[in-house]
Amino acid sequence: MTYMENRSEVNEFILIGLTDVPELQVPLFIMFTLIYLITLVGNLGIITLISWNPHLHTPMYFFLSNLSLVDFGYSSAVTPKVMAGFLTGDKIISYKGCATQLFFVGAFASTESFLLASMAYDRHAAVCKPLHYTTTITPTICVYLTSTAHICGFLASSIVIGNTFSLSFCKSNVVHHFFCDILPLLVLSCSDIHFIQSVVFIIASFTAFFPFLIIFASYFLIFITILKINSTEGRQKAFSTCASHLTAVSIFYGTIIFMYFQPSASHSMDSDKMVSVFYTMVIPMLNPLVYSLRNNDVKNAFRKAVRGKPPQLDHLFS
Repeated sequence: MTYMENRSEVNEFILIGLTDVPELQVPLFIMFTLIYLITLVGNLGIITLISWNPHLHTPMYFFLSNLSLVDFGYSSAVTPKVMAGFLTGDKIISYKGCATQLFFVGAFASTESFLLASMAYDRHAAVCKPLHYTTTITPTICVYLTSTAHICGFLASSIVIGNTFSLSFCKSNVVHHFFCDILPLLVLSCSDIHFIQSVVFIIASFTAFFPFLIIFASYFLIFITILKINSTEGRQKAFSTCASHLTAVSIFYGTIIFMYFQPSASHSMDSDKMVSVFYTMVIPMLNPLVYSLRNNDVKNAFRKAVRGKPPQLDHLFS
């Protein structure tokens, strides 16, 4: 008998999913397939476009390519399993599969939070200290910030996973969710969960609240700097450099606030599932759209890619 089997009385979990209504299975499968395809094309397209066009080899787009990679991984950790459930009706996930899914969901979500904070610092340097931008946000600093984001995200998720799956699950193996999430799993444990609840709270505070403070401080300083700009055109230009990132931050943290700061009377697993659909599937799809539709550099690079214009020959076509 393995170590994992000694720690748990279940070998697999049953995911309840979003709905059991037969008439909704096919429409939901089609909808989530479209969402995943858009997410796949959008995020991998952004990464390819940034790699292909030298004019996009800047710190902001380096962070964006990392964000797109995380969004792709984030969505891929959940969506294919949900789609398979709609298509085949199989909602069983193995014990190890559940642990793996929860690990990657937590790791990518935490990494995204730190990446958004890194991008806020980058925007702060661009708006508040434009003359020192190239010496402040160097390639080394970019690599350091993104590496730290990934390390912190995966380390935080490892701590949560290690503590969660050291518990015994003997009450039931039915997870009231469409993927293996931490709160529905803790409900199934017959062990004392007070310690793991404290661990989850500390980790969540570190991976969500700390980056949020960095983002808030950065945009507070950006706002003050913009107010000091005399010309309307200058203010609009400064604001436009932050618009896409601010939109992405608002969507990401707006969802978190809605999910975790609901009044207890209105809080339910069903509402959690609806919000979870948004942050695990919709946000990874929206981010590439936000950065492509609101960003002239990305739109111009995309047009040139479609026309087959080599980016290094841009001056020949001006």
